[in-house]
Amino acid sequence: MIVILTGDIINSRKVPSKKWMDDLKTLFQTIGKSPNDWEIYRGDEFQLEIKTIEDALTIAFQIKAFFKSIDLDVRMSLGFGDKTHKARKITESNGSAFIRSGETFETLKKQKINLAINSGTAEFDEELNLMLNLSLSFMDNWLQQSAEFVLVAIQNPTLSQEEIGVKLGINQAAVSRRQKRSNYELMMQVDRYFRKKIKSLEL
Repeated sequence: MIVILTGDIINSRKVPSKKWMDDLKTLFQTIGKSPNDWEIYRGDEFQLEIKTIEDALTIAFQIKAFFKSIDLDVRMSLGFGDKTHKARKITESNGSAFIRSGETFETLKKQKINLAINSGTAEFDEELNLMLNLSLSFMDNWLQQSAEFVLVAIQNPTLSQEEIGVKLGINQAAVSRRQKRSNYELMMQVDRYFRKKIKSLEL
């Protein structure tokens, strides 16, 4: 049981790729190795395999925050399932996780939705996608400063506001304001709910 995340960068030409490509690769390297576990192709599309399914939303939120912190945005689908064919490159592998991720990804642009999941279990997907849709109402509107806070907070879950402030070069009060503006706690509640529900899901 794996998760395949398929994504593309919205209006990628707005920011030259040399400004973000190396940082994005560094982020992906914390998840796996290229080209086996992740690949960036056509300049602004990517695919990665998430082996620990409970981490799927945390990773998606992290990628979202990364792009919003550099004044870009991203469209992503998460497909849950298996891998029946393992190739050297992830983009040449196959299985139900790949099919579900691809099918859902194709619908995102038309529906004007930037994040959705497909586990193959209709009730679970309907419930979680509603929660994600509601979360996107604030995540899509993150300003760069809020997104920077979210990225550091996700990557350093044990840090206090003061310690996050040191990383961002701001004081604790400013960290607190960014946390509130980003709706970080609400986003993490969705993440915790997803982790609980995914354990009870027979996929």
